[in-house]
Amino acid sequence: MNLEVLNGMLRPKSIAVIGASNKEGKIGYTVLKNLFADGYSGEVYPINPKDKEVQGLKAYSSVLDVPGEIDAAVVIVPAKFIPQVAEECGKKGVKGLIIIASGFSEVGRKDLEQAVVDTAHQYDMRVLGPNIVGILSNSDNCNASFAPCLPLPGKAALVSQSGALLIAMDTSTYTRRVGFDKMISIGNMSDVNFGDLVEWLDADENTACMSFYIEGLKDGRHFMRAAREAHKPIVALKSGVSAHGAAAAASHTGSLAGSGKIYEAALEQAGVIRAADLNNLFDRTLALSLQPPMQGDNMLILTNGGGVGVLATDAAERAGLPLRFAPEDVQTELKKHMPEFGSARNPVDLTGMAGVEWYHDTVRYSFAHPWVDGLAVLYCETAMTIPQEIAESIKQAIDESGVTGKPITVSFVGGEQSEAAMQWLLEQGIPAYDAPDTAVNALAALREFAQGRDTMAKPFVPFNDVDEEAARAVIAEARADGCRNLTEIESKAVFKAYGLPVAQTRLATSEEEAVRLAEQIGYPLVMKIVSPDILHKSDAGGVKVGIKNAAEVRETYHTILKSVRAYKPAADLHGVAIQEMAPWGTEVILGSVNDPTFGPAMMFGLGGIFVEILKDVTFRVAPVSPEQGLKMLSDIKAGAILAGARGEAPRDRAALADILSRYSQMIVALEDEVAESDANPVLVYEEGQGAIVVDARIILKKK
Repeated sequence: MNLEVLNGMLRPKSIAVIGASNKEGKIGYTVLKNLFADGYSGEVYPINPKDKEVQGLKAYSSVLDVPGEIDAAVVIVPAKFIPQVAEECGKKGVKGLIIIASGFSEVGRKDLEQAVVDTAHQYDMRVLGPNIVGILSNSDNCNASFAPCLPLPGKAALVSQSGALLIAMDTSTYTRRVGFDKMISIGNMSDVNFGDLVEWLDADENTACMSFYIEGLKDGRHFMRAAREAHKPIVALKSGVSAHGAAAAASHTGSLAGSGKIYEAALEQAGVIRAADLNNLFDRTLALSLQPPMQGDNMLILTNGGGVGVLATDAAERAGLPLRFAPEDVQTELKKHMPEFGSARNPVDLTGMAGVEWYHDTVRYSFAHPWVDGLAVLYCETAMTIPQEIAESIKQAIDESGVTGKPITVSFVGGEQSEAAMQWLLEQGIPAYDAPDTAVNALAALREFAQGRDTMAKPFVPFNDVDEEAARAVIAEARADGCRNLTEIESKAVFKAYGLPVAQTRLATSEEEAVRLAEQIGYPLVMKIVSPDILHKSDAGGVKVGIKNAAEVRETYHTILKSVRAYKPAADLHGVAIQEMAPWGTEVILGSVNDPTFGPAMMFGLGGIFVEILKDVTFRVAPVSPEQGLKMLSDIKAGAILAGARGEAPRDRAALADILSRYSQMIVALEDEVAESDANPVLVYEEGQGAIVVDARIILKKK
């Protein structure tokens, strides 16, 4: 991506306002007025073919008439005129079009929108929008929007897909005390998307944290790649999650993938910190823009009130950062600064008697101690203390500790004096909140940022012992026969080509062949119908297990065919599969779908009722490394079963992680062919004894 072009658009030294107006109430009036009101120092050129002067400035009929250079053009004219405007801007050498005008893809005019983008790209221009509010930048004194003012100055940057929400968040920065250097409205994302802005903001010296309101991503993999490579924290509020395509999905995975789980997985894999709601987005942005990441799990809470300490403890548990008792040496030192009825464990309750000295000494000691990875300091306003003095003692203690690589958050609960003290702390770079659970959640966000960096340190490395040619040959043969649903035997052949361990399975097309294959494989065994028209074999009476001899093979062969013909008379029956009966193991399921935003994505969960009823599954965008596969095993609620709960022997998690990684490579390599797939069940054995795919299904894409 050409960052220089985006510099011209987002930090312009000269701006043309195309559609500038003298009429109050018009967006063209407001945009031009805002540029002057907020002190923009660059050149401004009003473009208006009817008026010779707009708001005291010489106006031009076209950008082609402007004598100077133009970095960015803010476009406000009706949609039907914008292709011509784009052509003129291209000829003028404009770097970027900031299209506030609406009337494009949001109302079904994708053709008009694409025409503008095509023209822009012919001249190496970029397009922001259309259908946006504009851009706001404190460091450039640039309010090229119809938002009422520049936001409260700060170190964060906000990108919003909703223009109305951006305007609301702009004004609320002053009441919420959360500062932003930039706010960017992204609208329809016809060209510039979230991934582009991640790359640009990561290089921007005035941005310490990126904050996103996302309704949808147009290029999910670009966004993930940009976010993974970014050095700065990204916090996102994702809305508008819908169960896309779930009702029509033919596999377990397809039916479970619709409720935003793939979006959640993708953001986690990209190291993006999630926000639960709008308030949480602001709260987490504040901490991430002011404080360093929390490199370990040990959070210490200091408080003068047991109640707020309990609230903070509950919040830590909810945020996935449960408290640990402080070490004995820490407790011994802290007990020197509290009465006997205080508690030095964690939370550290200094009691309501705590004053400036106790706060100062405990903060200074705790923050410098190597066991403490992050500190949350809570204060309830009392008649014996002055909030401002408490705030100053906290800041002084932090400075005297000499520690700069650890985070701290603060919460003051009280009246106007506490509010003023928190405002002072914010000005000193210490995030302060009016509720203890909010302060703890903000500290958890700083831990999530560090953890995200750690997770991404293990990239996927492709396996070399795969045979993609063999897999594609199986698929080609099925397509030649007019089939989109591969049979179990065909599916297992594809799996095997990627090194997945599959149960030995052979096809019998007659009773005699069934007996012969059974004798070769050995008893006991499993017999299953093989048909591209029967996806769920059990529903059709097409599966029998525990076959022990030739007589049972003959009987079962006829029983299966009879049941399946009754279930679906027109089904294309290839025969009956004779399969080794794998020993009992813990059942798990693997699955894949081709997500419209992120491409191949995979699912993992325990089999049986866990997937059918409890839907206890986790998703990842493929491919995943074995290390990321191991994390998938612990993400599900029933993950403790695999780890060896209640005296059970641990399952072979390493073998299962290897299978997950190989499976992910398969669905990425065959993305052009495979729509959905399942490995269900996969039987996992005790540690060191591996796992085996017992049943497999692949559904091909329509072509």
